[in-house]
Amino acid sequence: MADNAVNVGHVRARPMTREEKKVILASSAGTIFEWYDFYLYGSLAAIIGAQFFTAFPEATRNVFALLAFAAGFLVRPFGALVFGAVGDKVGRKYTFLVTILIMGISTFIVGLLPGYASWGIAAPILLIALRMLQGLALGGEYGGAAVYVAEHAPANRRGYYTAFIQTTATLGLLLSLIVILIVQSYVNGNYPMQPVLDLSGNAVLAADGTPQMISAFNAWGWRIPFLGSIVLLGISLYIRLQMEESPAFKKMKEEGRTSKAPMKEAFGTWKNGRIALIALFGLTAGQAVVWYSGQFYALFFVQNVVKVDSFSANVFIAWALILGTGGFLFFGGLSDRIGRKPIILAGCLLAALTYFPVFKGITHIANPALYDAQMVPVKVTHAPDDCSFQFNPTGTAKFTSSCDIAKAALAKASVNYQSDEGAAGAPATVSVGPTQIAAYDAASLTGPALAAEKARFEGALNTALGEAGYPLGGQNATVAKANHFFDIFTVQKLSLIAILTYLILLVTMVYGPIAAALVEMFPTRIRYSGLSLPYHIGNGWFGGLLPATAFAISAQTGNIYAGLWYAITVAVMTLVIGTLFVPNNTHKKDIFADDHAR
Repeated sequence: MADNAVNVGHVRARPMTREEKKVILASSAGTIFEWYDFYLYGSLAAIIGAQFFTAFPEATRNVFALLAFAAGFLVRPFGALVFGAVGDKVGRKYTFLVTILIMGISTFIVGLLPGYASWGIAAPILLIALRMLQGLALGGEYGGAAVYVAEHAPANRRGYYTAFIQTTATLGLLLSLIVILIVQSYVNGNYPMQPVLDLSGNAVLAADGTPQMISAFNAWGWRIPFLGSIVLLGISLYIRLQMEESPAFKKMKEEGRTSKAPMKEAFGTWKNGRIALIALFGLTAGQAVVWYSGQFYALFFVQNVVKVDSFSANVFIAWALILGTGGFLFFGGLSDRIGRKPIILAGCLLAALTYFPVFKGITHIANPALYDAQMVPVKVTHAPDDCSFQFNPTGTAKFTSSCDIAKAALAKASVNYQSDEGAAGAPATVSVGPTQIAAYDAASLTGPALAAEKARFEGALNTALGEAGYPLGGQNATVAKANHFFDIFTVQKLSLIAILTYLILLVTMVYGPIAAALVEMFPTRIRYSGLSLPYHIGNGWFGGLLPATAFAISAQTGNIYAGLWYAITVAVMTLVIGTLFVPNNTHKKDIFADDHAR
């Protein structure tokens, strides 16, 4: 045992070989670009929502924009099934080439796609279709990259080597944020504001009769990062054409030991199906909600709930990613010494215990005026059947009741409120401290009467909220703001970056060791298929639906933090199931032992 320990230490200390560096570079670079393509939409969800979902109220539009983001995640398990089987039957390298082509071309087309004002309902339908193609490609990408690196890595450095693949998702997001910041600064600095157009091509007028205006980046500049991805596609294809097939897979194929039906073998028997279920509920589901809470929901929360402008929000998240990304390698390497399971489950536990104070801290630091105003009691009194759950993925429901209008307006202003039932048939009223404002039923009004009621309600509500201390419009001078990428050196901005970095470190705890943990649970002949499906169900469904679900829960309950219960519940579920059923010491396992035994 002592000799083995010395040998392990020696292997850890040696530098990576040239071939190992090439494997990590080839796998990681292409995967970074693929994540960049996929996450461009997430980084620009609010802007794209305004372009493609303009027919809906703002609160509903935000949900739809996040659901279009989630659409890419929903189909990831299907991509895992299709490309996992291809990877186990044909090879890792071939699958890499196909997935990057689908991803790159889909991303480029998003940059060309006309918005709702030009193509009507066809625009959001095509947008969601392209997001689904991206999801299919990503479903086949990650498992192959993780398997490819793991099958090249020294046994006692598997966690550290595969952690480079784990950095690619965050680095892809970081790259997308940096490109967006550069393009946004250039376009807005060199091109004038643009009018908002309706379906007829006419300017949309504000309440005072002047045209509504948006920045040039919001109008058309957001397309540039999507169009520019064609360059990354070319680089990715070149890199992947230089890759050699995994030696373990090549040897198995030469010996005729590849699986003829990977899906059936991986999931058609209880022996392997049980492993997939344990991997899903005991590892990847909790990992997914911690990951998406720390990166994407945090970005959405800072922008849309705390009301930090999009440029500044991207700057703060980008700095948190820069400071926290090294955690992937640290926790990946640590998992080679103490195991994968304790680190992943510890990250889930910390998330469950700290999310509420952390997100409240984000509000307090980034927008102290909003945080203080939320102490003022606000109440919506409504008829028993007047309120709807404002989560409408099909777009068939119309939120026109007085209660829905009142709640949507409060959610837009990031107001915490309570709901009370009042008399049947009575219109909803909003109480802000001692002030009461009657809402209106949009279904019973048309034309000028509807416009007049809307203006009356919104004007009275904004006046009451302003008197209660809510920072509306340009009144808020205390909100965190960065004028450029290095404009972060104040106590407020550094404190915000620090708390966002804490969220990223939780991400690195759960995500850094996950690839090695999953690789070690499946034999080589079905490894690509076996790990891909639970990974992408966990991250595609549990994680991908998190932003939209959390936002809808918050809007329904009247509490901007209530959506966190979704992530906390899933994290605790994984903590319990993982503790009971995920095996210990897989980091000591020979991942080719099952193949040798055949």
